Amino acid sequence: MTSPRRPGPLLAATLFGAGMGASLFAASGAIAQTSASATTGAWEICSAMAGDKDARLACFDLWAKQQKAGTNPTPSATATAPAGTVPPVSAAALADAKPVTPPPADSTLPATRVIVDADLRCKDPEYSDLSRFWELERATQCDTFNIRGYRPISLSFVTSDTVNKQPLSPAVDHGATTPIDYARNEARIQLSVRTKVAHDLLTRGNSSAVDSLWFGYTQQSYWQLFSPDLSRPFRSTDHEPEVLYIYPTRADLPGGWKLRYTGLGLVHQSNGQNLPLSRSWNRYYLQSGFEKDNTYRFTAKFWQRIHESDGKDDNPDISDHIGRGEFSGAWNINKDHTVSATLRHTLSNSNRGSLRLEWMQAIGNADSKKSQLRFHTQLFTGYGDSLIDYNRKRTVLSVGLSLVDF
Repeated sequence: MTSPRRPGPLLAATLFGAGMGASLFAASGAIAQTSASATTGAWEICSAMAGDKDARLACFDLWAKQQKAGTNPTPSATATAPAGTVPPVSAAALADAKPVTPPPADSTLPATRVIVDADLRCKDPEYSDLSRFWELERATQCDTFNIRGYRPISLSFVTSDTVNKQPLSPAVDHGATTPIDYARNEARIQLSVRTKVAHDLLTRGNSSAVDSLWFGYTQQSYWQLFSPDLSRPFRSTDHEPEVLYIYPTRADLPGGWKLRYTGLGLVHQSNGQNLPLSRSWNRYYLQSGFEKDNTYRFTAKFWQRIHESDGKDDNPDISDHIGRGEFSGAWNINKDHTVSATLRHTLSNSNRGSLRLEWMQAIGNADSKKSQLRFHTQLFTGYGDSLIDYNRKRTVLSVGLSLVDF
């Protein structure tokens, strides 16, 4: 007569790891077919616990451990087991078995994402645009001194209602002596990059939020591409280096809005020209960023110009034209379309400033892992589209391509 076949380690591991009631019931049926004596064994007691699924699962778990250790699964309250093995458990003990609650999962990252490469975390679309752009959380951190985009990197065709053929400034010897016959149609090139210099300056010990120090540089050029008679010169090129500090916040505001960060910056802007066309200024600013459901963004910025002596001031009235504050809002209509508006104002009786409206449309797939190229349309009206035009009002329409970093 052939001895009953003992359930092997593979079956025990299956019972221990499945965690599903249906799988456990099917496995217990297989045991019944291979051993006649098993009909009165511990597995039958576990199967009878139909009213409490958690207790039933824990019962089978204990029974499976016995099988793995090679002990006899007979329900005996007095049986003993050799040293180093799992002793058999009585029917009463199996009936009283309680489920073991697993430890809580790490909630640092979204449940659907596990980011291993640190250089990819600040690109992870599971987080909001502001979180990734300024790396406000530990889960969005990238290394320092990596080159990243700042403002859009763009190439555009530009047409305007007027062009500054003879720039003037109230400063002595800061006006062009002869006009140049520039065309109203031209090209515009913008390069803008930044790098994180340091982080955790004031947030060391914070389990989630991280502050950061950044250096940025933006260059914008107007190119007379359609003026062959003038040898296609660059009409204006502005250089704008800046240093800024970003501190993360998590303040809830009415209407579902959240204050996400505050920042302090120092910026220099110059067109790099000699007299009489030299234009430049220095200012420091305070800004704050807000968002709602990663659909709407709003940024408020206020600045104060750093005073220069009369003999060194290329443009003494620049604040009364370009402004002293900026308010910018953006709406992510969907993954492929974003519209935004930026308003600058002098915050004084001069009542000047500018308005910039923009629409960005993704080209191809807007997935951040593939392409960040956008079709970019922009309408500007007011003062300060370039430094040479700081005191000349004009309306500019541009159409082109831009690369964005989020």
